[in-house]
Amino acid sequence: MTPALQSPRAWCILLAVMAIGFSIDIATKMYAFEHVAPTPVVLERDQLLSNTAWSPIPPHNGVVAIPGRLLNFRLVLNDGAVFGIGSQKRGFFIVFTIVALLIAGWIFAKNTTKSSTIAHIGLGLVLGGGLGNLYDRIFIGRVRDFMHMFPDRHLPFSWPGGSNEWFPWIFNVGDVLLLTGMGLLMIYYWRQPNPTSDQPQKAE
Repeated sequence: MTPALQSPRAWCILLAVMAIGFSIDIATKMYAFEHVAPTPVVLERDQLLSNTAWSPIPPHNGVVAIPGRLLNFRLVLNDGAVFGIGSQKRGFFIVFTIVALLIAGWIFAKNTTKSSTIAHIGLGLVLGGGLGNLYDRIFIGRVRDFMHMFPDRHLPFSWPGGSNEWFPWIFNVGDVLLLTGMGLLMIYYWRQPNPTSDQPQKAE
C-alpha cells in the first residue's frame, strides 16, 4: 500500500479538513465574541495574562441557538483545556497541544496509507481543533468558549465543583473537532484487522 506521505490525495484530505476546521473554529469564536454579549468583547492579551481573575465579558443572558433548552451561546474565557479542565495551566497546555499535534503528524506519516481516508479526516479534525485552541492560548491568552449544552437542565446531585446542570461545561467548535476526530481515529483502529488473526495456525 502507498504510504500517506507519498499520496497527494492523503495530503489534500488532511490539509483541507485541517484548514476548514481551523477557519470555522476561529470564525465562530470571533462572531460569538462580537455578537452574543450586548456589546462586542475586546480582548487585551497582556491584561488577560497578567490578571487571571480579570474578564472583559459583560454580564449577559444566553442566546438560544437550538430551542428546547438544547444549546445556548454564552461567553466565557477558559485558561484550561477541553471543557475548562486544568484551569490556570496555560504553559502546560501549550506544550501539551504542540506535542499532541506532533503525534497526530507522526500517526499520519507512519500509521496510515493512501486509502486510510477515515484516519486522515480524523487527524485533520484533531489538527484543526488543536490549532484553533492553540492560536487562542498564544495570541489571545485564554481560549474563547461559547457553546453551552442543555442550559437550565438540572440533576438531583452536583458535579465536582458544585454545579448540578446536566452539562455544566462551555466549549467551542475546536473542542467538537478534537473529540470528533479522536472518535474517527478510534473507529479507524477498531476496524483494522488483528495481525495475529492472519498468522497461520501451527499444527499440534
